[in-house]
Amino acid sequence: MTKKMNLFANLKADFPSGLVVFLVALPLCLGIALASGAPPLSGILSGIIGGIVIGSLSNSNISVSGPAAGLIAIVLTAISTLGSFEAFLLTVSLAGLMQLALGFLKAGSISNYFPSNVIEGMLAGIGVIIIINQIEHALGYDIVGYSGSESLFRLDGGNPFSDIPQIISRFEGGAVIITLVSIFILVLWERIPALKKLKMLPGALVAVIVGILINEFFIYTGSSFALGSSHLVKLPIPESFEDFKNVIVTPDFSAITNVEVWVTAATIMVVASIETLLCIEASDRMDVHKRYTDTNRELKAQGIGNAISGLIGGLPITSVVVRSSANASAGAKTKMSAIIHGVLLLLCVLAIPTLLNKIPFATLAAVLIVIGYKLARPVKLKHFWSKGIYQFIPFIATLLAVVLTDLLKGVALGMIISFIFILRGNLKRAYNFRKKEYNEGDIIHIDLAQEVSFLNKASIKATLNDIPENSKVIIDASETVYIAYDVLDLIEEFATVKAIEENIDVTLIGFKTAYQLQNAENNNVFVTHNDDNVNDRKEKQDIY
Repeated sequence: MTKKMNLFANLKADFPSGLVVFLVALPLCLGIALASGAPPLSGILSGIIGGIVIGSLSNSNISVSGPAAGLIAIVLTAISTLGSFEAFLLTVSLAGLMQLALGFLKAGSISNYFPSNVIEGMLAGIGVIIIINQIEHALGYDIVGYSGSESLFRLDGGNPFSDIPQIISRFEGGAVIITLVSIFILVLWERIPALKKLKMLPGALVAVIVGILINEFFIYTGSSFALGSSHLVKLPIPESFEDFKNVIVTPDFSAITNVEVWVTAATIMVVASIETLLCIEASDRMDVHKRYTDTNRELKAQGIGNAISGLIGGLPITSVVVRSSANASAGAKTKMSAIIHGVLLLLCVLAIPTLLNKIPFATLAAVLIVIGYKLARPVKLKHFWSKGIYQFIPFIATLLAVVLTDLLKGVALGMIISFIFILRGNLKRAYNFRKKEYNEGDIIHIDLAQEVSFLNKASIKATLNDIPENSKVIIDASETVYIAYDVLDLIEEFATVKAIEENIDVTLIGFKTAYQLQNAENNNVFVTHNDDNVNDRKEKQDIY
């Protein structure tokens, strides 16, 4: 039964958190548009749609949607391949309609089939791509604008080393200074706890403000370091409602017969859906009340949002971890926070476009480079290496394939390797599924099998979610030799949060401090009820 939500009941908490998310999202919207080779306004528009439209339709209380760094490589390639931004917008709307269809087909559980090492490999690969693509803007090479036809490292299409003297001659000293100062600020904000706690003043916003002030100082003093308009954000400045309508770019519907348009739309649909579902999983984990989001409804909301975004000149939208985590840490209670952030973005683009046009590309590049580093930080290599080859090989294979080929091929390779490893350890598998309703006061036994992999996560999650209030639960891992980290984390969250809130008495038996992957004979989860000792086996999977 769906509970009715009063969006205005928690405004005291939701408005400040919405303001914080707005301050975080503003530089990210502009930066992601820059990195995608798209007009800056497209990033703001997608942020507005993500906040107001998707925020209203979704039932996620923490998640915030907007343009995503994970789609930068796809967008950049698509605009170049299709030949125009207008043709690309058509793919965004088509991708949205495909997402909407996925929602009606109840494909929301697809995210449960992606192991965390593959997803982390994908994100790390995206981080590497972001860093590579932002180097030229960090150094002030912004001459080519948004066409993407020329790159810093391919000035004449030949050996990049022969172009080094020309590359150096095109560096902008002012851009380099702004980039270094911006990165210093962003790192400082992460390292100093007192600064990190300033929720109303996020590091990205401070870096942007300082970048503007440095360049204004260069201009005021007549310094040769001053950056001209070709190195600054270019948002249109509408003076009337008619002017605002004229700056809205619409799709080129004549390109609908182009096969590349449909291929790109399908690619955006797949990647955006996966990213959204993974972020929803992460957002639900960040929710202190452990409320679960209807993933099928989320796909419908994202589909409608992307369809509208493409129609008015926006970038593809996903649920975004950075904004969602900022929302959760700022104390958001309901989805009104996401809606408020979208409204503030709309007011911003209408009220202060002149100020936004003073933002140097270099400071946005610095923000994106730091984001890319966070996605691809070297500690991830050490983390998955410590987990053994079954975790490390899919991770590193996905990372390299994403960077060297494309995102979908990289994820596909990682998934294939992961399933080969799982099949090696699961030569014999049998499943018997039976639904069972539990009543208050019953003792529920959940006996874990010899091996519990990420494939079991969805069934365990559903079982724990259906346990009624005021009941007693015994989770027995006495016979288990391996439990995936994702499943352990899920059980821990149930025992420490939901069970306490719903007065569920939980007893854990036989759990170890560490598990090693073995070639177990089966991969089943047995759920038994004390009244008739019925075994419920549910096959499962993982998301992240």
